[in-house]
Amino acid sequence: MIHGMNFVLDANVFIEAKRRYYAFDLCPGFWEALRWHHARGELVSIDRVKDELKKGKDDLTDWVNNRMPDGGFVASDEADVVEWYGKMVAWVQAEPQYFDEAKAEFARVPDAWVTAYAKA
Repeated sequence: MIHGMNFVLDANVFIEAKRRYYAFDLCPGFWEALRWHHARGELVSIDRVKDELKKGKDDLTDWVNNRMPDGGFVASDEADVVEWYGKMVAWVQAEPQYFDEAKAEFARVPDAWVTAYAKA
């Protein structure tokens, strides 16, 4: 695990940036800034986010595969991350105010893993 990170990015940071204000052709500096901050040890994302981003098969997928440096998407299967993920999912499952569909989605999408990685 990388210690001292300031930010762990979820998929929406990348997806919304691409779709809206920071499209590759409008604001290439945003994407270079992500690489720069990663190189300084200030931000990272996780492998599960990378997998989600690669499903788009578009210019974001190309950037993820070819521009974000190795280590930009770190493994989320370390014991302390898995432990926190388990704790969070167990808490969500035990809460009666959430619909079963929402509980299943929480366990399925990478966001819970991003949070577990940040917590660990």
